[in-house]
Amino acid sequence: MAISTRSTRLRAWMLEGLTDQMKQERGQGQEGGEQGQHGRPWWRVMCLTGLDYFSTLGYQPGIAALAAGLLSPLATIVLVVLTLLGALPVYRRVAEESPHGEGSIAMLERLLSFWKGKLFVLTLLGFAATDFLITITLSAADATAHLVENPHLTSVLSGHQLVITLIMIALLGAVFLKGFSEAIGVAVVLVGAYLTLNVVVMAVGLWQVISEPHVITDWSAALTTQHGNPFMMIAIALVVFPKLALGLSGFETGVAVMPHVQGDPDDTPDKPAGRIRGAKKLLTTAAVIMSVFLITSSFITTLLIPADEFKPGGAANGRALAYLAHEHLGSTFGTVYDVATILILWFAGSSAMAGLLNLMPRYLPRYGMAPHWARALRPMVIVFTLVAFLVTWLFDADVDAQGGAYATGVLVLITSAAVAVTIAARRARQRGWTLAFGLISVVFVYTTAVNVVERPDGVKIGACFIAGIMALSLLSRLARVFELRVTDVELDDMAQRFVRDTANRTIRFIANEPDSRDLAEYRDKVQQIRADNDIPAADDVLFVEVTVLDPSEFESGLRVRGEVLHGRYRVLTLESSTVPNALAALLLHVRDETGKRPHIYFEWTEGNPFAHFLRFFLFGQGEVAPVTREVIREAEPDRARRPHVHAG
Repeated sequence: MAISTRSTRLRAWMLEGLTDQMKQERGQGQEGGEQGQHGRPWWRVMCLTGLDYFSTLGYQPGIAALAAGLLSPLATIVLVVLTLLGALPVYRRVAEESPHGEGSIAMLERLLSFWKGKLFVLTLLGFAATDFLITITLSAADATAHLVENPHLTSVLSGHQLVITLIMIALLGAVFLKGFSEAIGVAVVLVGAYLTLNVVVMAVGLWQVISEPHVITDWSAALTTQHGNPFMMIAIALVVFPKLALGLSGFETGVAVMPHVQGDPDDTPDKPAGRIRGAKKLLTTAAVIMSVFLITSSFITTLLIPADEFKPGGAANGRALAYLAHEHLGSTFGTVYDVATILILWFAGSSAMAGLLNLMPRYLPRYGMAPHWARALRPMVIVFTLVAFLVTWLFDADVDAQGGAYATGVLVLITSAAVAVTIAARRARQRGWTLAFGLISVVFVYTTAVNVVERPDGVKIGACFIAGIMALSLLSRLARVFELRVTDVELDDMAQRFVRDTANRTIRFIANEPDSRDLAEYRDKVQQIRADNDIPAADDVLFVEVTVLDPSEFESGLRVRGEVLHGRYRVLTLESSTVPNALAALLLHVRDETGKRPHIYFEWTEGNPFAHFLRFFLFGQGEVAPVTREVIREAEPDRARRPHVHAG
């Protein structure tokens, strides 16, 4: 008994919040005014997304120096221009179009229907998983690098990078298992301290450059020697800047955390104007702050750090600003900087984890491509943590090795966002914005393509995530195919009257596939069903017809409409994603409402059973009778309470 009680408590703890999440997805949860009152100010939420965005300063300057060499400052300027004139306007529009945290994926989902839409969303989810999971593993690996490279700890921790990184990821997962309600408060402290320390380091770095003018002349001479005239330098910077795409990492996270932004008291789920306004401030402020830091950091690190130190094994590899902190401000300040960097890099995974937990449960369970428990926070935290363990082990906790995958995930999501807002502007007949967003889309397509060509490992890793999501989704859909899949049943007045009229007798339904719906169709159907099943002529029957809308949808509500055709035949019409599941849901609902077990009558469908199952799986139709019976059997374990299913 004690073991059973502990098991029940563990299950309840693991699935805490599952019901609320399901209600929210079905539109039954409250949002709007309540969210407007209980959200946080935009600048505090900015610190949550800033964990991901600002923490890239820990490794971005070093990666930029490796990718662009002496041209790192110029390439970074190109990146900043693209940030402020490209990514920022795109995501400000995304915030308007998708204010509940779904991001550009939700915008594109609305453009495509049926299976092609689902497969497209799964592909984007694969790249989103690449982006967010690599954020967790890369940030933890770089936090480890800062820890191991600290002069006081190198001799003790050297050679244990993989183990330390795994421990950091495990601790991050433990934080989410405990609960994440205070994350924003922690984020404000970490981001504030980290940015303050970076201001000090960069101010000292700029002073070093100013006080030693030969540094600039040496850099300028080296640039001229390597690349010739300024036009050639600009051209090369335009070519190499895609390698610096890690500096764009915060935008998708910024819209993912939008539900945390405090709105106006009169915000509604359909028009959360206050939340949208706050999110735009969040995105703009973060982009401006990061742009200043990116340009300054790339400039001082390129001029003050020897090129060899950026290479693997060098003292500045993956920790360029920390190198300057130790070099110019002493070991004590450098250690303080290392601690702040380690904490923000470790906790940067929290914004990525929050993005995953906001994104994946919105789509996969709704598509039937994940089990019900995937809506709950704690089981998904365990899943994502285990996947992060695997990725870290495969990359051996190497920051540089994960950069390509990270950049690919970031760029694909930004490109999809640019395309989505272009289409949205075109549909809104906003010609100027359509042209502007179209141009931005072309730039990001180019940037993504260059990144893929230069670092194909990124798209390979993204393809692995996509393949994994596709395979698991297909298996989950197959495993859940016989679930009831109807969230609620609602009968109109006429349909309720039909059911009440037959409730004091034997309730008999005839399943009919609507064709021409003429008098002969219903007359012949009644005669055939009565003859096949020996139904007395005096017994009433109701026709039930299901029209399949989008067979790729998994869960939906069922609306039942009653009508009288040809003056004598009573027909219940239903619209659903599948015929058998809709019929099963109707039968169970009628049983519960009347207290009687209804009967339903089918014709056998001729043909190959396997082909009919595929028709059911893909298109919601096929061999209806046995599938309806199986759905009822799974939904109602008590055989004595199951509705009767007849086939003849």
